[in-house]
Amino acid sequence: MKYCALLPAYNEEQTIAELVKDIRDYGLDVIVVDDGSTDDTVAVAQENKAVVLTHNNNSGKGKALRTGFDHIIGKEYDGVIIMDADGQHSPSEINEFLKAAGESKAGIILGNRMQHPEGMPFVRRMTNKLTSSVVSSILGYEIPDSQCGFRLIKTDVLRKLDLFTIKYDTETEILLEASRNGFNIESVPIRTVYLNQKSKINPLIDTMRFWLLIFKNILRKK
Repeated sequence: MKYCALLPAYNEEQTIAELVKDIRDYGLDVIVVDDGSTDDTVAVAQENKAVVLTHNNNSGKGKALRTGFDHIIGKEYDGVIIMDADGQHSPSEINEFLKAAGESKAGIILGNRMQHPEGMPFVRRMTNKLTSSVVSSILGYEIPDSQCGFRLIKTDVLRKLDLFTIKYDTETEILLEASRNGFNIESVPIRTVYLNQKSKINPLIDTMRFWLLIFKNILRKK
């Protein structure tokens, strides 16, 4: 099975080099989608042998994911491991995703930080519990960490996704779309890693986007 890694990136010149190197050590091709960075993210990623796709303007994580998916579908990959480019996801856990994918027929293997959420900001933890509960209710089985960006998605799932969001709500939309198309979602435990980065998530606006997505999903089922 051949997998690649996809890194949506916006102004991550400080972390992207080491991350790309570490991922490549696990034998994965690395695809970086630069979402309109104003620093040297593109140059640093290219210097470290990543394939780099670029947006002229900052369009949102979801748009970067969709750009990456379009590229991956056209290649001979069986799936993709998505990681944040800011260092919050450890390449040392890549093999856990690959092992789970090899042993399971699930279309998505989702990272689960909630077994040991120490270090996760309180507001993020509570918001994650709420959104995960809502997503679990819609899907009909437990999704313990629906907001985790560290995830493996098989290419068969990518081909079925019909996405319309372009921001952080895309991560939830992927789960809803995968389930709607008959794919199961499983989880593997991962570490909670929060450094001193400033979060790019707007708690109010992105929570509103989440509820709008849920409302549209309900209407779609009617």
